[in-house]
Amino acid sequence: MTHVITQNCCNDAACVPVCPVNCIHPTPDEPDYATAEMLYIDPQGCIDCGACLDVCPVGAIAPDFDLPDRFVPYLDLNAGYYEDPVRASYAQNPKRTRRRRWEADATRSLKVAIVGSGPAACYAAEELLAQRHLGAQVDMFERLPVPGGLVRYGVAPDHQATKSVTDTFARTMRRQGFRLFLNVEVGTHLTHEDLMGRYHAVVYAVGAMSDRPLDIPGEDLAGSHSATEFVAWYNGHPDFADRSFDLSGERAVVFGNGNVALDVARVLVSDIDRLRRTDIADHALEQLAASAVREVVVAGRRGPAQAAFTTPELLGLVDLADVDLVVRRDELVVEHPQDDGDRFVMGPRKTELLRRLGTEEPARERRVTMRFLASPGEILGSERVEGVRLLHNELVEQDGSPIARPTGAYEDLSCGLVLRSVGYRGKNVGGLPFDDTRAILPNDHGRVLESALGAVLPGVFVTGWIKRGPSGVIGTNKKCAKETVGALLDDFVEGRLPTPRLSDDLVDALPEHLDLQGWRAIDRAEVQAGEASGRPRVKLTRVDDMLRTAHGGLVAAGAGSEER
Repeated sequence: MTHVITQNCCNDAACVPVCPVNCIHPTPDEPDYATAEMLYIDPQGCIDCGACLDVCPVGAIAPDFDLPDRFVPYLDLNAGYYEDPVRASYAQNPKRTRRRRWEADATRSLKVAIVGSGPAACYAAEELLAQRHLGAQVDMFERLPVPGGLVRYGVAPDHQATKSVTDTFARTMRRQGFRLFLNVEVGTHLTHEDLMGRYHAVVYAVGAMSDRPLDIPGEDLAGSHSATEFVAWYNGHPDFADRSFDLSGERAVVFGNGNVALDVARVLVSDIDRLRRTDIADHALEQLAASAVREVVVAGRRGPAQAAFTTPELLGLVDLADVDLVVRRDELVVEHPQDDGDRFVMGPRKTELLRRLGTEEPARERRVTMRFLASPGEILGSERVEGVRLLHNELVEQDGSPIARPTGAYEDLSCGLVLRSVGYRGKNVGGLPFDDTRAILPNDHGRVLESALGAVLPGVFVTGWIKRGPSGVIGTNKKCAKETVGALLDDFVEGRLPTPRLSDDLVDALPEHLDLQGWRAIDRAEVQAGEASGRPRVKLTRVDDMLRTAHGGLVAAGAGSEER
């Protein structure tokens, strides 16, 4: 018997150090971890001890005898990773990598501000506070009245298991030395200079929430949107709660074929009763219930082997009841790079899965059509979206990599909604240096630089997507944060961090902020509302409602304390 890692894997890698026989890979120290879709258990090495089950933050691991039918493909997926001789020969029982310990003058207390409250921010806080002997003080600042970032507003509502990683972050927020400042925007309520005056270091973990344009004619027509705003809308982000999307047409087109593209396609064609069991925003649920969309075309400019979606996302699409996955066999090209040394290439397996699971003859009313070798040429229509022009491509090799080259052929598809999903993009933060080409804060292993090749800005650090660009999954931020915090602690021990000039506490300067107790009041209200309707939670989607709930919950808690 073996254990199997399944769809919900977030690459947190908490399972790696507890495995007594080193059968979970890639580890954060191995070459293909940075590009891995998920982690994999070696069925030949697993001794069925179950240690990984206890630490997985998203419940992604199960014994093979207990796999639901929809997870059976993961047996082959886990075993397939070890077919290469390099990975099959991983040494058993390696020496464990211990958490590094930084030693500093006991009279010096490290004070760090973290801007952002998503996975990258929370992993950074945990790395700092785990050095308990340093007595670090960590203050986390979030502009919204609720923490969570990408987990709350980016993870699809039907991926509830993935969202359970927030339990790990909740434990970090209970650590001694941690404080949460919600409803505080750096750049509005505070400046970067305000933070630098009070902390040894400031870590920016603000993500990348803007999107890349297509730069084609018709992109500004009504009915053309970014997938970023659509995801934020159905996930209940306050900035997008008032958006509306015309779902009256039978076909929608999504340009791009990463995980976000498959998420929005799945939401658009899902049975409404399935969505009613999730934490999708009520306003989105209402509009999707009346939707006429029956087909979503997901178009990518290259072949399936180069597609950015992960295999678990593809399998999740196939899991949908009464939805066909439609492919064109002539677009499932076989040109792709082969496995190269330690780099695990998933492309060939994606192509084979599409051949095996897709159909050219749909039989159901609702369908997701995967189109490859198709680039956006134009969005058609006079006042609003009426269709799209797909430019046909062929794959050619350039510098050893396959690229898409237009053939000159094209086709027009009618549709009423277009969503572009061709990449997230970071934005400038508080007047700090910004690399506009890569859309990140220029940095050297997390230390922010004056320019791409400039000097280090003492005490200013960065982690997450705003550090490395929009790549990886939730758990990828753990390794990223570990590197940044390591640089920060090196600078602290070596005396390279500036000494705070101001001694006043920001609590007094921010009377409108919410703390951890305020968030708990909101969380409790949302979960209780969900319990009444058989859902994980019913999200509050407006800042005023959040603040009112938080303050009301705190008053109620205070009254209860007096009664006791």
